[in-house]
Amino acid sequence: MKLRWGFVGTGSIAGWMASMMKEADSSTLVAVSSRNMETAREFAAVHDIENAFDSWSDMFASDGIDAIYVATPTSVREEICIAAAKHGKHVLGEKPFASLASLKRIVAACRENGVGFMDGTHFTHHPRTAAIQAAMQDRIGWVWSLDSAFQFDLADHGNIRCNPRLEPLGALGDAGWYNMRAMIEYLPSDVELQSVSAYLRRDAGTGAVISGSGVMLFDDGSTSTWNCGFDSGAVNMDLRLSGAKGVVSVDDFLSNGPGVATIYTYEKGGFSDGTAEDITVESDQASPVLMFEGFATMVDNSDLLERSIRRSERTQALLDAAWNNALENEKKIHVISEPGTSAVSD
Repeated sequence: MKLRWGFVGTGSIAGWMASMMKEADSSTLVAVSSRNMETAREFAAVHDIENAFDSWSDMFASDGIDAIYVATPTSVREEICIAAAKHGKHVLGEKPFASLASLKRIVAACRENGVGFMDGTHFTHHPRTAAIQAAMQDRIGWVWSLDSAFQFDLADHGNIRCNPRLEPLGALGDAGWYNMRAMIEYLPSDVELQSVSAYLRRDAGTGAVISGSGVMLFDDGSTSTWNCGFDSGAVNMDLRLSGAKGVVSVDDFLSNGPGVATIYTYEKGGFSDGTAEDITVESDQASPVLMFEGFATMVDNSDLLERSIRRSERTQALLDAAWNNALENEKKIHVISEPGTSAVSD
């Protein structure tokens, strides 16, 4: 039986996920809710959805829905996820979350009501991620350095991502989540964070966080440098894993289209005898489609469920550590975003 889904939210990410869900054999989208009924009906018409609501609580009360995808601003995500769980609905929550404490309250509500939980990170479901993980021991060995970047141009400052009230973590939460998740996916599962140094830039007009950079040190001696931002002149989604045996790099570690061969590069050797090999990984489906398929499998498998929850919590813990350190550093220095007017002061 297919999981019958209801969507909370009608923004661009919800629209993209609705189009992806049509390709998932395990899922069907039957309802959508928005604060505005007209908006809900328009979304329903575009995506061929039978039921539209102007209240998510009314939608949750429906017996014809098994799972809820929460595509709302971070500031209200906890309330909606918990309410869905209390109505006996499985929960797929967009990321990030307000904090690790907030995420744990969501998870607790899901456990108490016997429903599944997953965050909306889709690149991890693509076979390329698993292929890199499987090859790491032979091709890289101990990963002593992980470098990642997720940067793009968000020209519309009216976007909710630039509203600190709705998205308090700004670029660090929206894009930096993927930097943190890369560490969870590609570093050993038992490493612990030893120290973090993180910095933010804010938009002078809105106060929104528009970029973040930092380095993290783990107890096995490995480090991860990361960069995220909303004001990059080009899209950058690079990942590099370095070890004594070789280096694996991916030019677009978040982008996995349907029916398209995705590539990662393996390099080894020195200046004069170095070699490089492009590794192709095939997939008939895009990573969001695979996420919905994986969700349907996970809700009936307690081991997969707990593994997924653990990854979510570890990702949010790293994000919290970066955020808290960046705020401390922000007290010491002041940086504004306009070119030629940035300043640093004690």
